[in-house]
Formats: sequence, C-alpha cells, structure tokens
Amino acid sequence: MPSLQMLVLFGSQTGTAQDAAERLGREARRRRFGCRVQELDSYAVANLIREPLVIFVCATTGQGDPPDNMKNFWRFIFRKNLPATSLCQLDFAVLGLGDSSYANLPSTFILQLFQDAPSTVPQESATSSLDSSQLPSESQPFLAPMVMNQRVTGPSHFQDVRLIEFDITGSGISFVAGDVVLIQPSNSAANVQQFCQVLGLDPDQWFTLQPREPGVSSPPGLPQPCSVWHLVTRYLDIASVPRRSFFELLACLSPHELEREKLLELSSATGQELLCEYCSRPRRTILEVLCDFPHSAGAIPPDYLLDLIPRIRPRAFSITSSLLVHPNRLQILMAVVQYQTRLREPRRGLCSSWLASLDPGQADPIRVPLWVRPGSLAFPESPDIPVIMVGPGTGVAPFRAAIQERVAQGQTRNFLFFGCRWRDQDFYWKAEWQDLEKRGCLTLVTAFSREQEQKVYVQHRLQELGPLVWELLDCHGAYFYLAGNAKSMPADITEVLMSIFQEHGGLSGPDAATYLARLQRTLHFQAETWA
Repeated sequence: MPSLQMLVLFGSQTGTAQDAAERLGREARRRRFGCRVQELDSYAVANLIREPLVIFVCATTGQGDPPDNMKNFWRFIFRKNLPATSLCQLDFAVLGLGDSSYANLPSTFILQLFQDAPSTVPQESATSSLDSSQLPSESQPFLAPMVMNQRVTGPSHFQDVRLIEFDITGSGISFVAGDVVLIQPSNSAANVQQFCQVLGLDPDQWFTLQPREPGVSSPPGLPQPCSVWHLVTRYLDIASVPRRSFFELLACLSPHELEREKLLELSSATGQELLCEYCSRPRRTILEVLCDFPHSAGAIPPDYLLDLIPRIRPRAFSITSSLLVHPNRLQILMAVVQYQTRLREPRRGLCSSWLASLDPGQADPIRVPLWVRPGSLAFPESPDIPVIMVGPGTGVAPFRAAIQERVAQGQTRNFLFFGCRWRDQDFYWKAEWQDLEKRGCLTLVTAFSREQEQKVYVQHRLQELGPLVWELLDCHGAYFYLAGNAKSMPADITEVLMSIFQEHGGLSGPDAATYLARLQRTLHFQAETWA
C-alpha cells in the first residue's frame, strides 16, 4: 500500500496557528501519513498543483489582516491572471483561527469622525411647527413646549405621580378620548457623561454614518452629521437591560482575557441562569454592565455602537384631556417609575424620570418630542348610551378625557369607578369629579383601599352595585371599560362581572361566559392594561 502524503501550511503571527499546524502534523504521522509542515511564504506555491492533500492553518492579525508569513501567498492566489481552474485538482481543508481582539462580524455602519465641528449643523428631524398636511410622526415628532409639570400625589405618598401638560399649538395634532401620545425620551446628563467617560468618547466630537452595505438606510432620528452627545443622549438606550446578544458582541470586541472569558460565559447557552442572576433579575443596565467591564468598554470601536446598543424606543401614555375642554393642550397622568432591587441604586424608568426632571418654569422653554396615535379604547358617539368606566390609580387617565369630552357634548350618563389608597393622598381630580357630580354629569363610585382595616378595591364596589351594572349593560346597552395595571385587577373585575351576570341576570356559568364574550365581540367590553 503506497504511503499517504499530506502537507500542512500555516500563516501565523504570534505562533498560535503554527502550534496548531505542528500538532496536526504529529497527529497525521501517528496515523501513518507522510506529513510536512511549513509556513506559507516558505513554500513554492507553484508546487501546489502536484500536492495530493493540503491543510491550510491560518490566523489573522490586527483587524483581520493576513499574518506577515503568508502575505506573499495571499497576493499570489489573488492574482487576476491566475486561471480559475488552476487548483481544481487539489483536495484541501482550511482551519481558520480568529483573533478575539476584534469583532468577526462587520459593523453595520462606518462612523467617520470630524477633526473639527462641522461648519453647518443640520436641523433635528423633530420640529416645533409643521404644515397641516404633515402630521407629527415617529420620524418627525413635534417639539411640544411643556407648560405644566405638577405633582398630584400628597407629599407623604410613596409614589410620585405627575400631571403634565404640553402646548400643541401649530402642530396639526388632533385626538379624541382613548388616543395615546408617544413621547421620545432622553438619557440623563449624568448617565451620558459616565458613558462617554467609560468608553473614552468625546461628547463634543462630530461624525457621519456610512452604511457598509448598499440598501441599508440611515438610523431614523439621527441627523447627519451628528454629535456624540446627541447620539448618546437621544438615541442609544444605555439605561435598558442588555440582552444575550449584547454580551456576545462585547466578548468579540474585548481585548481583556479575564473580562472576555466572563462575557463569553454570560452569552453561552450554559450561562443563562448566571446571566439572569447578574442582569435580568436585578435589572442591571447596559451602562452598569459597561462599568463592570471597563477594559472591554474602553476598547469598543465607535463603528459598533449602533450594533451593540439598541435605540431608545418611544413610550406611550394615555391622553387624559379633551381638546373640547383644553384647546391646543395635551395632558398626561404619569407615575414616576422607581423601585428597588438587590442593587444599591434604585431602578428608575427612563421616560418618567426624564419627564419628571424637566422644569417648565426655567428661562429656556422645555420642548418634548411627541406624536399621537389611536388607542385601543373607542367610546360611543350616541348621547343615550351609558358608559361604565373602571379605572383604579393612573388607570383613570383615559376616562378623564372621555368624561370631559362626553360632558362637553351633553352626554351625562357617565359612571366612574375609581380606586386609590387614600382620599387625601392619591385621589386624582377630586374637585373636578365632585363638581361634575353636582352638575348631574357623573356618577362617581370610590374605593379607598387603606382607609379601613379590610382593604376595599373597585371590584368590591362593582359587586355592591351589581344590580345597577346589570341593568345598564342588559337594558340600556351600556359600554364597559377597564384600564389599569394588568397584574391581577383585570382578572378580578372579570370574575366579579361573571358573578353579576349569574346573580342578577339569572345566567348559568356557561351562559355568563357567552354573555361576556358577546360584550367583548361587540366592543361593549373594552380593556387597556399594562404591566
């Protein structure tokens, strides 16, 4: 039996590929192959046509460049005059050894930095005045002046809830009860400064973005040219909790061995419980992770920022005012999100914290990018149809808009079930509701959960007034609405309705379920809940 022959050629910069090639040679000889191991540039490349079997072992150096000892070979095989069939008889294999000090997926964009500030600075895509033919949208929000930012919970209440008002004069924005406003938030100045510091970025640096591939559009909302400050403040969601892909890419970019090993562990299939414990459960942010891996963060090429960090998404709020009562104004009721995990710093909602920090009384007007879209709640137009609204806490927001609108149109059959903790701490619009009650425009039913030993919620009040609820729904064709936290309240309300249908409507369990399904199908039962 003739001896089997094999050639191993390597391109190596630091010796890693050479070591792998020599190990392959030893393994081949152990298996009775006649094997030679050579570096690529020491081999007479013209002899390849006579080799029966070749293994190429190649590493990379720098930013994906060929090692010095294979550059001549690399140039040779890319010669234009080399026939395409010159190596068609060669059996070969390639072992590629990547250098983990750079990313082996190319970035989506090339970020080209300016040496100096550009002579002309582009206008933001957001605008403070629009033609009536061009309504505000995500790609071009309206910069609405904030005219009111008022805390509406008592000073001793655990939660900071704000009534915020914007001036939408000249925006072309129109809305009805049930619509929502989308607000594009920004990162805090402190977080922006810390992010730029840990990544070694100059916030005053300007740049342009160039897509690497044709057909790739520029990121929406980013001007060209753009400053690093604008990119980090208004586009990169550094306050979000990173996903697994974040750790995968950061590991590719990391030059630090210990940090890279930990990042690879967090991004591996076997490291998901560790990732959940480190990141998801305590709600650790991208910025905090980068601070935990400073060597990796400091080595991130600017080109990869938009691949590594997601964009800031807009936040939706129920509109809580009617244009019929507040012309050229738009109001929202917003709870400032803040909670504690095992981390020392409390977790804060990006948009709510940012909005709460804005002071409409300062010298320069505060302008907030926003636009409006239809919501999930639709109210009847007929003045004869009663409306039952169940809105505990900030869930009452869309119902205030509906009540204002209906009262302005002469619709007085409005029934509101409102619940909160204390009548003197978080009873939103108490005076407004009481005035409408005196005028005969509203029937208000309240539940103050903490004012007695046994907690009382809106579902208890609903159960107490079961006969009225059944009569309104079954005899008068009322619409029933529910808005608020999705944790347990919606299920509790549904359970109470089912019991009302059975106790006061005489329906069996299956018939009560069918009745509820018919209400939902005909939009006589509508819900808007959130986590």
